[in-house]
Amino acid sequence: MLVGYHRLICFYTNNLGSFFLYFCQIKIYKKLNSNKRVIIGLSGGVDSSVAAYLLQQQGYEVIGLFMKNWHDDSVIISNECPWVEDSNDAMLVAEKLNIPFQIVDLSEQYKERIVNYMFREYKIGRTPNPDVLCNREIKFDVFLKIALDLGANFVATGHYCRKGIINIKGKETYQLLAGKDTNKDQSYFLCQLSQEQLSKTLFPIGELTKPEVRKIATELDLITADKRDSQGLCFIGKVRLPEFLQQKLKPKEGNIITIPSNSKIYKNIVPKFDTKQQELDFLATKYIYSKNDGKVVGKHQGAHYFTKGQRKGLAVGGTKEPLFVIETDVKENIIYTGEGKKHPGLYRKCLFVTNDELHFIRTDLALKLGEELHVMARIRYRQPLEKAILYKTEKGLYVLFKNKQSAITEGQFVAWYLEDELVGSGVIS
Repeated sequence: MLVGYHRLICFYTNNLGSFFLYFCQIKIYKKLNSNKRVIIGLSGGVDSSVAAYLLQQQGYEVIGLFMKNWHDDSVIISNECPWVEDSNDAMLVAEKLNIPFQIVDLSEQYKERIVNYMFREYKIGRTPNPDVLCNREIKFDVFLKIALDLGANFVATGHYCRKGIINIKGKETYQLLAGKDTNKDQSYFLCQLSQEQLSKTLFPIGELTKPEVRKIATELDLITADKRDSQGLCFIGKVRLPEFLQQKLKPKEGNIITIPSNSKIYKNIVPKFDTKQQELDFLATKYIYSKNDGKVVGKHQGAHYFTKGQRKGLAVGGTKEPLFVIETDVKENIIYTGEGKKHPGLYRKCLFVTNDELHFIRTDLALKLGEELHVMARIRYRQPLEKAILYKTEKGLYVLFKNKQSAITEGQFVAWYLEDELVGSGVIS
């Protein structure tokens, strides 16, 4: 089977030595424009497929790489974007577009930087976002370095977002802009990128809508044209989270306790504050529960398997409205729940980000001590942007929303925008 410019047998390699030899062979077959070389992450989906085509139309020399990030298929739900099917589809797209293609095994780096991080976060009761971390640590770090080592000028992905370039005091500054398709905008997942990473990145489909992307793929007769969007962990697929976590976090039976919505916990009188810092500290403090604050309504197999706002998996009946997780206590192995999605235990107006976990893409807009900034912000993907004010203190950054937010979850990312530009983010403490 011909793939790209010559016959290529796909293989897995950690040191990429053979791929360097292969890349040198490509240069024999075609004189390359060194200023227009792009390596694209071909995921086996329609978005990256069309992105590769658009780059070709713009005159770039395009090379496709598929990232193999996981080996344990036992925790992957069958027929939910298995990597083998995806890699085959990516290879067929590369063949159709006549671009070189390769599978690279990054599972060792993925396990070290993403999977182990996930285990550590769940163990201490936080809920990580592996997709944000995968972009920061794998796609735009490990993958980017591979691309640059291969002589590429840019990497490209099929994300629905855009890159802008502006001049700040005589220096080029890169912007991460929301995708034109507001229903598919994926800028949130890239909220941890740096200026250096953005400078080497292209987002070819950022100006298109999903229907427009599928139309292009259909016209090109690409195998991915009607393929549904992947779900689950970055380049792994949809996993069975309990089985995945049980590799390191063993099941342990504990109580599910329901807190009534009229509990005295929610009737604290707001004190008078001498400083803004005191007010922000108060508003950002989460509710503290004890097992005597409610009643036991069921059992679970591990508090670290659950997250705030979760509804499924509790297996508790007999309530007028569904139960939602409002807090997890991994030390005591207790899950606290509330009845109904309007339960007061789900809502807070303020959150905190430590200095160590604070990140500004637009470093020129980073707040100094005592400064504040009016922004639009979100605490999860697809959440509508909400009005908020950032307050920089010696301890870190507070994000005070105009309206109360549901299920502010430690370990997740809060991202803030100025109009359609994502300017910074941080891990919720």
